[in-house]
Amino acid sequence: MIFQSLSDLWQGFGVALQFNNLLWSFVGVLIGNLIGVLPGMGAMSAMSMLLPLTYVMQPVPAILMLAGIFYGSQYGGAIGAILLNLPCHPPHAVTCLDGYPLTRKGKGGTALGITMISSFFAASFGIVVMIFASPLLVKVAFKFGPAELFSIMMVGLIAGGTMSRGRPLKGVAMTVLGLVLGLVGTDVNSGVMRFTFGITDLADHVELVALALGLFGVAEFLRNVNKMEAVGSGTSVRMRDMRPSKSELKESFFPMLRGTLVGTIFGAMPGTGPTITTFLAYAAEKKLSRKPEQFGQGALGGVAAPEAASHSKTQVDFIPTMSLGIPGDPVMALILGALLIQGIQPGPQLITEHADLFWGLIASFWVGNVLLMILNVPLIGVWVKLLQVPYRYLYSAALFFICIGVYTTNNSLFQVGEVAVFGVAGALLLALKFPVSPILLGYVLGPMVEENFRRALLISNGELMVFVQSPISAVFVAISALLIALQIYFWMKARWHDRRHRRLGAVQNRA
Repeated sequence: MIFQSLSDLWQGFGVALQFNNLLWSFVGVLIGNLIGVLPGMGAMSAMSMLLPLTYVMQPVPAILMLAGIFYGSQYGGAIGAILLNLPCHPPHAVTCLDGYPLTRKGKGGTALGITMISSFFAASFGIVVMIFASPLLVKVAFKFGPAELFSIMMVGLIAGGTMSRGRPLKGVAMTVLGLVLGLVGTDVNSGVMRFTFGITDLADHVELVALALGLFGVAEFLRNVNKMEAVGSGTSVRMRDMRPSKSELKESFFPMLRGTLVGTIFGAMPGTGPTITTFLAYAAEKKLSRKPEQFGQGALGGVAAPEAASHSKTQVDFIPTMSLGIPGDPVMALILGALLIQGIQPGPQLITEHADLFWGLIASFWVGNVLLMILNVPLIGVWVKLLQVPYRYLYSAALFFICIGVYTTNNSLFQVGEVAVFGVAGALLLALKFPVSPILLGYVLGPMVEENFRRALLISNGELMVFVQSPISAVFVAISALLIALQIYFWMKARWHDRRHRRLGAVQNRA
């Protein structure tokens, strides 16, 4: 099996290095790197804006471009965090804790160099895990029937809803909203229009491009509309500053290794986003360090561990998405939606039915990470200068391209209106502290959950026990039940602690 995987990987390099595929992979990592630097414009915004372009592209270059944006943004996000104390995206907030103090000590270049080395090492490790873990799923591909697929997707939905930031109940509510949006349109079995309110433009479905651009493009812009000032500074980094010494490499090696392992473990778990992973890696490293007092003051381990965790998770995230059809986070849900747009059904059989796409994607990860290593060195000064551009110019240009992109998808002004509606709704939800990421997760998984649920019931003549008769399905049903039970337990425990504090406070006030 190892020999077969290496042979397939060699063929994947042949696909990834084709000029057209290599060009689009380069475009993806370049845009991702740029977007990673800019505050408020994360990978979701960039991928949503370029999603209409994939309609007229072949499947392989389309997915390579989107994947390049994803892991390219991880590189770019560290630059603002280290040099400017500007956590452009949540996963890099923990990098600020030690990255910016290193910059103030004159070691910003060293921190960036360690970040690049950690990122490349972790990404490479994650790619190796993908190479040897994904083919194992091919052997059990035919054991996944409708009941098993339904149970696995339910774990993804529940994990994505309950593990999102904020209160779990809000996350579940947003997941259900996404499920409902995914069911809008014509029922494929009966031909009946559902949840359209008589609007014929919704007869097909709610457009994925409109939903993603509204929730992760327009909503983010509206939320940051008052940030008009430039945030850049005169920070500069020379190329020679980015070469860490042997002692600095030695100091960072084990934190980098441990962060990589944390990211790899959590990468295959649905619902655990990169933010959770980076904070866990940082907390674990601080506990294990011989000098924990240095953390927060400029410890190289405080930069290497979270950045390695972020990048290894980014790569391993593709395993459940491509092999099981379960997106680990909203970005993966968007890539899953892009595959469905291309007529490709993610799942255990994708590796054999679309081997050129799967192995070309894995090979492109290495190619893309090498491109990022080359790009980051000369362009860091450019990215820092770019941060001095006021938001009012960046966002107005982005909104213009959003409208153009949505309209050209189907030449429909109705879809531009959809983007506006979802943008305003998303901004209101964010203002009310509702997470919008589970909406996309529910939207993408909802139709597949319904389809497999109905198919399983048809096969079993309406017998609900079909979902626990298979060992695989029963395990995932038990995991779903455990996740729900744990959330109820944590909620009851929090309420009990609140009541106890109130009683103690009341007693102290009386005394």
